[in-house]
Amino acid sequence: MHTQSFFSAAEEVMKRTIDRLKCELSSIRTGRVNSAAIETIKVESYGSIMPINQIASISVSDARTIEIRPWDVSQLSAIEKAILKADIGMSPANDGKLIRVSVPHLTQERRKEIAKSIGKMAEEFRVAIRNERRVLVENIKKLEKDKVITEDDKKKLEVEAQKVTDGYIKKIDDSIVVKEKEVMQV
Repeated sequence: MHTQSFFSAAEEVMKRTIDRLKCELSSIRTGRVNSAAIETIKVESYGSIMPINQIASISVSDARTIEIRPWDVSQLSAIEKAILKADIGMSPANDGKLIRVSVPHLTQERRKEIAKSIGKMAEEFRVAIRNERRVLVENIKKLEKDKVITEDDKKKLEVEAQKVTDGYIKKIDDSIVVKEKEVMQV
């Protein structure tokens, strides 16, 4: 049946959307030190632009410090510049072999700003899920118009599409609640 392939495709896109959300949430800085906050910063290296994690190893050395060890020491200054340019509120220190990034404590005001930006991000992902539902419903309506399914089937499938969408929206909301708690935790 055609509808199953439409649902499978829509759910696949929705799953990828949730995966992207989780990836983006992991890069948001919370009170805890997390190397994901700098892993994706782009560095100009060897004539191309790459994320830091592709030209260096990144580790958390203590509660407030991230260490970046480039595989090629000549990339230290490029990495340092990229971190400063990213303006993520962290200060890199280059000692000639590695870069130590000091992670300052988050103020309550900054925590609230981060929580607000998480809310905005969540809405963008909800919209992406709803857009996929819209595509799915359009495909269902097209099937009805082409007389492949009946009007009753169309209504049942639209309800099913809404249930699937609601499930993915709930996953977004759950992820956001967890991240906001993490950010607001002192």
